[in-house]
Amino acid sequence: MPTLYTVIRRPLITEKGMTVKETQNTLVFEVALKATKTEVKQAVETLFKVKVTGVRTATVEGKERRRGKFAGYRPDWKKAYVRLKEGEKMPEYLNSL
Repeated sequence: MPTLYTVIRRPLITEKGMTVKETQNTLVFEVALKATKTEVKQAVETLFKVKVTGVRTATVEGKERRRGKFAGYRPDWKKAYVRLKEGEKMPEYLNSL
């Protein structure tokens, strides 16, 4: 089984992510490309000590990037929307903004 920090790469701190966090009791993370929903659920539960209701994942395809005449692609990545059970305290990983 992979370690917690290889499954969960980082929290996604975006406007949409903050809105979902406040309104739908859901956290958004960038996760490993090969991570399953079960692995993400177990990692969040052990890392933040909360109960998870469900996990939704989406694979984001990398965009094309150009440097003059040279073209390449950014790598594909995966994000996970982790919904917490009702009454669970939201973990605060956003302290610097």
